[in-house]
Amino acid sequence: MSTLQFIKSDVRITDIGNESSLPPLGNLFKRAGRNVETRLDEDDELFTDFGNPYSVFPYRAQSMYSRKLSEEMLEMAVLENEYLRAEYAPSVGGKLWSLYDKKAGRELLFRNPVMRPCNLATRNAWTSGGVEWNCGPRGHHPHTCSWMHTAVTSLPEGTPVLRMYQFERLNCVTYQMDFFLPDSSRVLLCRIRIVNDNPRTIPMYWWSNIAIPEVEGGRVIMDTEETYTNKTGGLTKCAVPIVEGNDITYPMNNPTSIDFFWKLPEDARRYECQLDREGYGLVQTSTRRLKGRKLFVWGQGPGGDRWQSYLTEGNDGRYVEIQAGLGCTQMECLPMPPKTAWEWVEAYGAMSANPEKVHGDWIDARDEVGKRLEELIGEAELEKILRETKDMAKSPAEKTVFHGGGYGALENLRREAKGEKLTCPHLDFGEVEEEQAAWVRLLRESTLGEHDETEAPKSYMNQPEWIELLEKSVLDKDAGNWYSRLQLGMYYLSEMRTGEARTELERSLVLNPSPWALWGLAQLEGLQGDRDARARIIMRASKMIPSDLALARDCARVLLEEKMHREILSYTEKLPEKVKNDGRLLFCRARALAELDMAEEAEEILYRDGGLQIPDVREGEISLSELFYLIEEKKAALKGQSFDSESVDPPAFLDFRMSAKRRK
Repeated sequence: MSTLQFIKSDVRITDIGNESSLPPLGNLFKRAGRNVETRLDEDDELFTDFGNPYSVFPYRAQSMYSRKLSEEMLEMAVLENEYLRAEYAPSVGGKLWSLYDKKAGRELLFRNPVMRPCNLATRNAWTSGGVEWNCGPRGHHPHTCSWMHTAVTSLPEGTPVLRMYQFERLNCVTYQMDFFLPDSSRVLLCRIRIVNDNPRTIPMYWWSNIAIPEVEGGRVIMDTEETYTNKTGGLTKCAVPIVEGNDITYPMNNPTSIDFFWKLPEDARRYECQLDREGYGLVQTSTRRLKGRKLFVWGQGPGGDRWQSYLTEGNDGRYVEIQAGLGCTQMECLPMPPKTAWEWVEAYGAMSANPEKVHGDWIDARDEVGKRLEELIGEAELEKILRETKDMAKSPAEKTVFHGGGYGALENLRREAKGEKLTCPHLDFGEVEEEQAAWVRLLRESTLGEHDETEAPKSYMNQPEWIELLEKSVLDKDAGNWYSRLQLGMYYLSEMRTGEARTELERSLVLNPSPWALWGLAQLEGLQGDRDARARIIMRASKMIPSDLALARDCARVLLEEKMHREILSYTEKLPEKVKNDGRLLFCRARALAELDMAEEAEEILYRDGGLQIPDVREGEISLSELFYLIEEKKAALKGQSFDSESVDPPAFLDFRMSAKRRK
């Protein structure tokens, strides 16, 4: 019998903490010239770089976490029938935490033993494991470490349905996920619905990222003979399965981190699986709208080892990802027309296939998996499920269990006030909260109201309808309101409207000096080439509130980029102890010491307490290994010796180099 229950599960968790006090605009000058290099054919027709925003404004970063783990009770929703048990974490973006094959007694996903964030997502915090549902800007989605609205409903015959949904603020769309596991079904069914009920075309991105254990001899199979890949530095195409004499369909054959985006023929079935030496493993399939499929591997190098260990509790955390998306690659979004809903169904289950065929000729492997998949669930059956569940997907839930913030409620307040149709009226978005209070006041009273300049803004806006209200307010009630000028300046900055941004931020500073307007002005100086001014202004901003960790981190980062090493030392020395001892601040201080030929002092920080850890080390960041090499070079120079960086590897705890191959 199919059941749905809500439980609390013991999980070791790192507290996400409060959001950053800063909007995500600190690297705009680095992104202004972005582009995706491609070497493709004229008929590939990829939307490369379409819809790639300068930032994820209006969201704020989730970057204030540490490395500390504690025992907590994590809310879980559990769907179960006689074949499968599926556990979801509504507070972690609705992640499918576990999918357990009850008949085989085996976990099908990589189930992370901890919830430990690191800096891999659009808002920074991201956790590995399970299945992540990515909607919004390119990358790991803004709600990946946040609560989803969560509700319960059912299919007409009584099968329980777990519903999770969210209002995505960057593009002002709603996405809804209905999960069900009918009696006798050997697959978990996931019905996805994205609604753009705006009067404008938007860039749409969706990828379901499926973490599965890395298994010796495991092979990833999908129905294709070509792949897009960034293996050679730009996006290009290669034949499948052999690339440079290597069978890339075996994840462990890939020595370093890499993405393969499989180019599925139009008539190919949409699926991807990883099967072990015995022909057993997870298969994912979908209706035809979800056309893209991908393999991501960390590789077999030291950086891949370190990342997988860092995201979990140790070396038991090895995994790969198979993924499914709307586009052919993750370098693109698709144009989604106004007043449109896109829907599809995904299915997840266990597959057993003939191992000789699975690990034999590529054509035979695809034929074998295709046959076994049709037995598990046919493509026609999936399309039928999509049609027959449409009424359910557009109907109100029977019960709301959790709410995921007040922005959907705020949007419907705005629509109601303007006499517009509500967004997804069948969904319960709860009530507005303190984070949205200033915007409610703007809607009702044409002012954002008074605010304390020592408190960071609780939220920002980029939605055209709200910006129109804000622009009207500064011509009337908020003409002398520093906070409204700040909000407008930050919006213009996010859109690279630099002249208007400068005007509003300078007006804000004249009306009431705040670190937030100073910080925004510093970003403008960087964009317009005066990087010395950027450093000086951001230091002023941080000194106004020295206890603000986000300001301190960004100030130290900028000083380091400008090679102001003595200034870093004097600046960090005066910070409060709690801020000064943050991993990112300690790194900046150690780097400055090394650059100033104080290698021993830098080394003491690097190796203190078992090794320096930067809690929010970024994907692709190799600053710790670079610091190691710099210290070793400086030490050698003091002894009058030369240093060959090619002859030595950094200690494992410092080595996040995803492109480095393991030495033989």
